[in-house]
Amino acid sequence: MKSYIAYYRVSTQKQGTSGLGLEAQRAAVQAFVKDSPILAEFVEVESGKNNSRPQLYSAMEEAKKKGATLVIAKLDRLSRNAGFIFALRDSGIDFVCSDIPDANTLTIGIFAVLAQYERELISQRTKSALAAKKIQGFVLGKPENFTNEGRAKGRATQAAQRGYNPHIPRATALITHLRSSGYSFVKITKELNKHQFKTVSGKEFHCEQVRRIWNRTQVSG
Repeated sequence: MKSYIAYYRVSTQKQGTSGLGLEAQRAAVQAFVKDSPILAEFVEVESGKNNSRPQLYSAMEEAKKKGATLVIAKLDRLSRNAGFIFALRDSGIDFVCSDIPDANTLTIGIFAVLAQYERELISQRTKSALAAKKIQGFVLGKPENFTNEGRAKGRATQAAQRGYNPHIPRATALITHLRSSGYSFVKITKELNKHQFKTVSGKEFHCEQVRRIWNRTQVSG
């Protein structure tokens, strides 16, 4: 019977001590392994954006020592840093994510790149939003921002962003990754539609759209 080493990560000390988030991960892993034994559990209390994972490396060593499979509740619990995911992929140990159990080496690489891209995108959006607030004359972090006028501007900004399609930046990252790996536009289009990426209008991608997105990345780069 296959045995497992479980790895969980929570973002704050409060989540670690209260079990908030941790118990959900445990439940997901237990449902996945069913009656197979979990030989050890490793819990990391660390923000996803920080580059420190001592418990992950301990879990990897334990899995290697006992010939067990490392199981993770969700791939994004590893990190939004692609390096950690690639290190695990290339470590030689068996590992599985209960949320995407059929993932192969290519798929893991895709998700790793997308996770890091999303991290960088969130950071850039935050910086842009703060810069826009400063230009508008807001004093960041002050109660004055919570006036009726400030709330009205916030609602207007949210309304403008409702049309934002998160698939587009993720699709762009995937296109860049696959094209740089030698994929044809036809094959990239198939991968996008296979993973259910959608265009701004909510439809499947076509080869010419993929080509245009790639060309834009080359111009902006």
